Amino acid sequence: QPQVVESGGGLVQSGGSLRLSCVVSGWEREYFPMAWFRQVPGKEREGIACFTGSEGASYYEVDVRERFTISKGNRTTVYLQMDSLRPEDTALYYCATTERWTCSRAAMVYDYWGQGTQVTVSA
Repeated sequence: QPQVVESGGGLVQSGGSLRLSCVVSGWEREYFPMAWFRQVPGKEREGIACFTGSEGASYYEVDVRERFTISKGNRTTVYLQMDSLRPEDTALYYCATTERWTCSRAAMVYDYWGQGTQVTVSA
């Protein structure tokens, strides 16, 4: 089955930027949605954005829409550019993909997940 690997997390000061990367391997399917989620302890996993070739980019949280940008690299790579980071953006960030053909903000729709990459924003 496909493997999902995220990278690019780290510690950054408030107002700073990070770019997360996600690579899906072991899947020969030509098109598949790729999404970013984040989670803090004690809260549900929150959908941030998703990208498909047919729909382009979809953003699920108004709070991040003007600060985060999802983009596709090659067939198996997606990025999340995060600017103007705030302490409340601190979370474990996950990349996910699905057997379905369209994006969704619902975590339950996604079949394959990475291990997550930690983003910590200091005040």
